[in-house]
Amino acid sequence: MKSENIKQIHLAVFASGGGSNARVLTTFFENRANITVSLFLTNNPQSGVVTLGKEYNIPVRVLSGKTLEESSVIAPLLKEFCIDYLVLAGFLKKIPDHLIKTYPDKIFNIHPSLLPKYGGKGMYGHFVHEAVKNSGDDRSGCTVHLVNEEYDKGRILHQTEIPVTADMSAEDIATAVLKEEHLCFAPVIESYIRNREGL
Repeated sequence: MKSENIKQIHLAVFASGGGSNARVLTTFFENRANITVSLFLTNNPQSGVVTLGKEYNIPVRVLSGKTLEESSVIAPLLKEFCIDYLVLAGFLKKIPDHLIKTYPDKIFNIHPSLLPKYGGKGMYGHFVHEAVKNSGDDRSGCTVHLVNEEYDKGRILHQTEIPVTADMSAEDIATAVLKEEHLCFAPVIESYIRNREGL
């Protein structure tokens, strides 16, 4: 149950793809007293969050990359929904500097490798897992981090490792990493927010 007498923290979840992390986040925070997913934003009208928004009665806004760059559009939208933190859950556009300045240390991302390995522009999804496979690394994992002006360079909040064996394909690695993402992303966000906000 949400209580109106308790300070409410509103999250906006940005997603581009299937939305599995967005679903886990929404389900996790659905029954939390202080923190809730209040808005979905996507650059892809086929993204899974469009359906997810209807399912959970959460507003969805589809924005082009150009629109995202325009502070005159995105800032009032986030203000309208009283957004306190931004969560990137498979969002493939770079977050513009104006949002990073508006939400300093309040933007979360999850990356499917053990940063700083296999981070940076163009390193997402299967590109990361193929790079891990081709490198012969014996471990991979996921990293929850804050977002700054550089791709995948923000402060690391949490990392989970998985073993990588020679017989694993890039798809096998992806499946194992995604499982860990689903387990750690929401609890790390909750812990960070509760500590920061004194909840």
